[in-house]
Amino acid sequence: MSRMKFICDAERCIECNGCVTACKSEHEVPWGVNRRRVVTLDDGVPGERSISVACMHCSDAPCMAVCPVDCFFRTDDGVVLHDKDICIGCGYCSYACPFGAPQFPTNGTFGLRGKMDKCTFCAGGPEAHGSEAEFEKYGRNRLAEGKLPACAEMCSTKALLGGDGDELAEIFRTRVLQRGKGAEVWGWGTAYGGGKPPAAKTEAGKS
Repeated sequence: MSRMKFICDAERCIECNGCVTACKSEHEVPWGVNRRRVVTLDDGVPGERSISVACMHCSDAPCMAVCPVDCFFRTDDGVVLHDKDICIGCGYCSYACPFGAPQFPTNGTFGLRGKMDKCTFCAGGPEAHGSEAEFEKYGRNRLAEGKLPACAEMCSTKALLGGDGDELAEIFRTRVLQRGKGAEVWGWGTAYGGGKPPAAKTEAGKS
């Protein structure tokens, strides 16, 4: 049985935000909510990286554990979804999620909470697949159409991958083996084609 997962290759992400735009356009996401966002780590310093973040559809999802009304459920494909008809907007899931995936649309001046919204892995919700009610609450059900999430399909550098977890792990393993490992991934050899920097060679020759 497949286990649908996301993985973002920080070595390939160029912070174009194409995944964010694709998600909002595909599902007409409510104002003030980003089901997917691009986060920059170590911004402005050497080694800066960007990574696309959304619900990771955890195997042991903390949002499911803390929800007092059990609005979360997991599909046969391992996708964590929620029922907006049951959600009471308490916000517990938002505090429990380490990725900040559950979000609430802001209504009114004081930001009153509505029903929680989050990434669905383009798998819709509990309503009938392809129905108007499903699209209105959860967005388009691409998985039912035999397609992958829009964010992953729109990624120009294929940094963001979505699909069966075992297949994604094999793809990422292949990339890592091709790139090398350890510090050398971003070291002198990567930039200039191998070998030690001149200064290091000089110091080695003196000893």
